[in-house]
Amino acid sequence: MHVSSKCDMRGLLSFQVLWLLSKRPMHGDEIAGEIGRRRGEKPKAGTIYPALKELKENRLIKGNRKGKTITYSLTADGRSELRKGIMYLCRSFGDIFSERYSAPKRRLR
Repeated sequence: MHVSSKCDMRGLLSFQVLWLLSKRPMHGDEIAGEIGRRRGEKPKAGTIYPALKELKENRLIKGNRKGKTITYSLTADGRSELRKGIMYLCRSFGDIFSERYSAPKRRLR
């Protein structure tokens, strides 16, 4: 499913990376592939690697290099920020999902 370009959902990339890394360590292409599977469009290297670099500079993730491959994982600060992000999303958007999915006959307009 592709989201219309009139509704910009890209601002959640860092949050989504932290969420994925909370499940298991991954390298950049694995992260991009998983995001692509979920969003319907795989982010380009010019999108994913700057996001990883910023998360690493902010000490939210760390990288373990083996040869040319860097496997990323969450730091304690990253886990803390992810929890804060989840709480923020629940406060900000939780009612959208509870309304949408608790009333299956109700349709979006």
